[in-house]
Amino acid sequence: MGKYQDLAENIIANVGGKENINSVTHCITRLRFKLKDEAKANEDVLKNMDGVVTIMKSGGQFQVVIGNHVPLVYADVLEVAGITGEASDDDEGEKGNIFNRLIDLISGCFQPFLGALTACGMLKGFNALFLYLKLYEAGAGTDLFFTAVGDCIFYFMPVAIGLTAARKFKVADFTGLAIGMAMVYPTIQASALGAGKPIMTLFANTILESPVFIRVFGLPIIANNYTSSVVPVILVIWFASRIQKLAKRLIPEMLQTFLVPMFTILISVFFGFLIIGPVITFLTNLLGSGFTALYEFSPILMSVTVGFFWQALVIFGLHWSLIPLAIINISTLGFDTILAASFSASFAQTAVVLAMFFKLKDKKLKQLAIPAVISGLFGVTEPAIYGLSLPKKKPFLISMIGAAIGGLITGLFGARSFIIGGLGIFGFVNHIDTANSDISNMITQFIAVGVAMVFSFVATMLFWKDDEVTEKTEVQNEMGVRKEIVTSPVQGNMMPLETAKDQAFAQGALGKGVVIHPTVGEVVAPFDGTVMTMFPTKHAIGLVSDNGLELLIHIGLDTVQLDGKYFEAYVEQGAKVKRGDKLVSFDIQAIEEAGYSVETPVIVTNSADYLDIIEADQQADVGNSDELLTVLV
Repeated sequence: MGKYQDLAENIIANVGGKENINSVTHCITRLRFKLKDEAKANEDVLKNMDGVVTIMKSGGQFQVVIGNHVPLVYADVLEVAGITGEASDDDEGEKGNIFNRLIDLISGCFQPFLGALTACGMLKGFNALFLYLKLYEAGAGTDLFFTAVGDCIFYFMPVAIGLTAARKFKVADFTGLAIGMAMVYPTIQASALGAGKPIMTLFANTILESPVFIRVFGLPIIANNYTSSVVPVILVIWFASRIQKLAKRLIPEMLQTFLVPMFTILISVFFGFLIIGPVITFLTNLLGSGFTALYEFSPILMSVTVGFFWQALVIFGLHWSLIPLAIINISTLGFDTILAASFSASFAQTAVVLAMFFKLKDKKLKQLAIPAVISGLFGVTEPAIYGLSLPKKKPFLISMIGAAIGGLITGLFGARSFIIGGLGIFGFVNHIDTANSDISNMITQFIAVGVAMVFSFVATMLFWKDDEVTEKTEVQNEMGVRKEIVTSPVQGNMMPLETAKDQAFAQGALGKGVVIHPTVGEVVAPFDGTVMTMFPTKHAIGLVSDNGLELLIHIGLDTVQLDGKYFEAYVEQGAKVKRGDKLVSFDIQAIEEAGYSVETPVIVTNSADYLDIIEADQQADVGNSDELLTVLV
């Protein structure tokens, strides 16, 4: 649960409770509820609630305006209410190169149950610790209980991923669950079929040699164990999404309720067992063998490499691609070295941020440091990476070196992890070898983490200097007042903000600014800075200037409902931009023909941080190089 749990609980209670919610989505600043009965919502309470800017009702949606941090509130609302957001069956998801889409896919499949995965892993870790301390005997009732609750999500991994992958590929939830359940059905696993005699052997005398115990529709099915597997079910669900679309086109609507899931499950599971599962199992086994061979060739080199690059992998979501390999290693070898080598990374990152706390000059960043340290100790380093070390560059590099040193120690001593359990301080027990009552691997990790943290803290204190004040390039006059110029991001007619048709913008609830009625469907960067938020539907973009000014450019009203249609983005979230760089293009005519206004509010969302925000001449035509706002600091 995130830090907005209390706010989420209050919002849910005052929209009429979770039973009054049909669905909820969010845009760049607001939660968008579809309620069963809007009369049950306590509008006055919501409007005056801390953390809520105002309430809007538009287009059949009950909108709770939050601000730029709405994605975090949205995540907590989903978890508190125990619901999922809605997705269009026609939405193909984020576009982009295959590399980015693969990362998005893997991350999207694991993220929804990461909390449960970690919780079960922690229980497995505690069970390992308790067995080592001989609080109870192996095989005793307590051991069996902890094994069951700890192993459940790992053993039935295809079921969990069947659900999350189904949502990712827009397959019906219970169709995805059924496919995952079929893949872990006990009697179809190689461990069960192997009790009999093979009827034939495919690829005999090769590294792909596979025994066959059953035929389905006369075709040989290669036996595999899909329990605890990851990749096969993802591809089977992807294949199922194609079958489902085809079935919806071919089957009459009145018969689709039962026949679409029936044919989707039947066809996708059959080809999953016949082709997809065996092919992916061959490939992942070869890849796992490659990592094992690399470890056997040079455990030190592999451990240092994994340690050094782990946090960079986290940034791009690539760390998820190694999780299946770790699961394969543990299920086949009984141990893993990849995650053991990466274990110091979160602690190195945490130590760097702790050192930054003592050297930061920016009070707002300083306030972020301690929560980031606490989060990092529990293995969640995204706040530390994205909020502190990465923007300053050198601290992030120091943390990578510190993690590599930790990896070096684990490689020198051959440290192994035996379960995928808790993160951060809860992860030390992952390295207890219960089979041999051996805690040497855990002791090695204590040493590796300690060295990594000391190095990272000391190196940051010695070699990093916060030059935030001297790096700013704001103009300063004789009175000591600095100013920053925001040029127009959109070409068109500028109007006062209070003329906006959306009252949340018109009342200045989200900050000061202006409204532009575009004549050209293009958004360019109004200053040098960074893309802070690029909403998936591309209808809104949040920027932060190199001097800290936060700007929201919201193209049109309620255009989030277009799901990105008629919009094209030219930059990604996190990208550095220069004034005048092209950010987004949009089709004015198509948007208006679809029934939406293209009036574009341009808002300084952190207006309270400035002495004044002065608009250029109102009701004037502005071009991309014209001054739009002058912000006084």
